[in-house]
Amino acid sequence: MGTYFIDRPVFAWVIAVFILVAGALAITGLPIAQYPTVAPPSVVVTAMYPGATAQTLDNSITSLIEQELNGAPGLEYIESQSQANGQAQVTATFSPGTNIDLAAVEVQNRLKRVEPRLPQAVTQQGVQVTKARSNFLMVVALSSKDGSMDPIALGDYLSRNVLNEVKRVPGVGDAILFGTERAMRIWLDPAKLVGFKLTPADVANAVRAQNAQVASGALGELPSTSDVQITAPIVVTGQLTTPEAFGSIILRANPDGSVVRLRDVARVELGGQAYATAARINGNPTSAIGIQLSPTANALATAGAVRAKMDELQRFFPQGVSYVIPYDTSKFVRISIEEVVKTLFEAVFLVFLVMLLFLQNIRYTLIPTIVVPVALMGTFAVMFALGFSINVLTMFGMVLAIGILVDDAIVVVENVERIMTEEGLSPREATRKAMHQITGAIIGITLVLTVVFLPMAFFGGAVGAIYRQFSLSMAASMAFSALMALTLTPALCATILKPVEAGHHIEKRGFFGWFNRGFAKTATGYQGVIARILTRTGRFMLIFVALLAIVAWLYARLPSSFRSRCWVPSPAC
Repeated sequence: MGTYFIDRPVFAWVIAVFILVAGALAITGLPIAQYPTVAPPSVVVTAMYPGATAQTLDNSITSLIEQELNGAPGLEYIESQSQANGQAQVTATFSPGTNIDLAAVEVQNRLKRVEPRLPQAVTQQGVQVTKARSNFLMVVALSSKDGSMDPIALGDYLSRNVLNEVKRVPGVGDAILFGTERAMRIWLDPAKLVGFKLTPADVANAVRAQNAQVASGALGELPSTSDVQITAPIVVTGQLTTPEAFGSIILRANPDGSVVRLRDVARVELGGQAYATAARINGNPTSAIGIQLSPTANALATAGAVRAKMDELQRFFPQGVSYVIPYDTSKFVRISIEEVVKTLFEAVFLVFLVMLLFLQNIRYTLIPTIVVPVALMGTFAVMFALGFSINVLTMFGMVLAIGILVDDAIVVVENVERIMTEEGLSPREATRKAMHQITGAIIGITLVLTVVFLPMAFFGGAVGAIYRQFSLSMAASMAFSALMALTLTPALCATILKPVEAGHHIEKRGFFGWFNRGFAKTATGYQGVIARILTRTGRFMLIFVALLAIVAWLYARLPSSFRSRCWVPSPAC
């Protein structure tokens, strides 16, 4: 294979450029996260029953939904919460690898079967099904600098003008309002109700009957008589909008013509829909939105899109109102990735220096250095095809792989240089002979290294979710390294290396001369130590066995994490 590309260097460059372009395009489409998704996919069902106790919620909502969700394909367990503020939440967790979209559809289909058995107040407000992650990506808060808007007014503005806009941002799984919107509050006076012989149910029925949107029809609609000249829709007052209008609701009409109105037994005012949630920034009242990420979203892209949307909406905020983002986890993701990328470039630079130190020729050093970015870009393309993300573990795998990526190219370059030095062949002929000698070795060592890392990709549960991307990114980078060693590296050796005379020796003067003499002295000393060890194999085998025993003893006492079973008995198992 190597000799084929020696005669066709342009074809080798075409393959390398194609890999570079594929990797560059993949980087733009890869999601960015701090860690791979470890938690199994979950679907959250939320229902509101205003005024109900936790026990009532459990009996009338939570238990019914749990019973209906049992038996869903891939369902592992159900977690439910019935809160005293009238909110019921059921979280259905599915096995890892389950398609979250299909799981959400299955949950919705099962909810349709249970909805007729839910209280009417619950079905009127609707049962929400979301597939967002449980943790918050960021929190956006609105505050009034001049105090012209109280928290209820801010919450109402958020709910009506900002909340739905944020929910439509790509990557946002759900947005939760930390505050309250405006609502008509009716504060009943129990003593007056008893005096008029009324009950809260009578008040609720009267409000429901007289505060309704009705279809009033039209005047002169067909079929009509010939003397009707016009047709017009009839507009009637339906839903009430002011406290005065609600206060005029008739609760009872007496035979003597007197009436009992709502304002006679209650205080009606425009207040907050709920007072169970409040938000503060630096001790000042505010209203906020908690944003949750969708399961497959890019954290950095979503955070940036939310900020752009808020900048766009800020132009229409009321006078004296501004937004602030007090909590944003995407900053930690960005810092983590930036630090790993910085380490990646540092590793490439250090590898270049080490190769230059030992090869002592810029042309010899340049060839392995070209191979590194090509192999890394190919790894990005594989990650995109497998649905991975750019995270700390995948980037860490690439940092570790850099030292391995250059090995194959260095083996090729050093063998070509050895043949030119010993036999005086031209670079093309020396490369052709070198590839005949080491092609099998390159393939063999690549397969061995790949087999070492691949088993981690088949772990199950949380361990597999953590290490799968790390393992496969390492294996892919090593595969591309071998491909470059068999295609681009021999083509570069045959074209850019200069011929040397037979018997050419390494540098004897300057810094490289000093380094070569020191390295040769160190190698000679090491060989002498090994020779002495070989004459005393018995005692050194005893030392080796003792070291193994110490390692086993230390391993048995290390705390375990994400380990399904213990290979060495220990109290942690």
